[in-house]
Amino acid sequence: MENRCQVAISAGVLAALWCGIADVFQLVSWIGFLGCSTFFAQGHAGFKGVVMTWCTNLSGVFWAWLIIAGGSFFVSPLAGYLLTGIATAAMCLQASYSRLAFIPGAFIGCCATFAMGGDLANTLPALICGGLLGYCMSLLTAQLISLKPKTAEA
Repeated sequence: MENRCQVAISAGVLAALWCGIADVFQLVSWIGFLGCSTFFAQGHAGFKGVVMTWCTNLSGVFWAWLIIAGGSFFVSPLAGYLLTGIATAAMCLQASYSRLAFIPGAFIGCCATFAMGGDLANTLPALICGGLLGYCMSLLTAQLISLKPKTAEA
């Protein structure tokens, strides 16, 4: 990777800044990093990548909520197992829609929601900010690369 230093500076500075912001606003920092990671893994640049990140992560939050809420209506854990299977299949099938095409993004949102015990008030803002964090890292990296002196070709 030719621009590793620029990537490292951008990621390091903005990760530290994100941790400070998350602390001040009582956001869950590690969930933000999940959103950020989704941005870089999903393959689209720019704001299109942010939209893909948000759509896939937030769809996963929805599916987790459906499993948790739906499972609470039944005494038997079998209902939760069945709902998990249905939601898992749905997260794969929804990838037919272009904005939901990054299947791991849905699973990331779903897992974050389960890890937070279904606490949507703390899961959603951090995931949303995380997508923006990834976008900001890509913008800062591009700026740092543009400042790099051009080498003369022989």
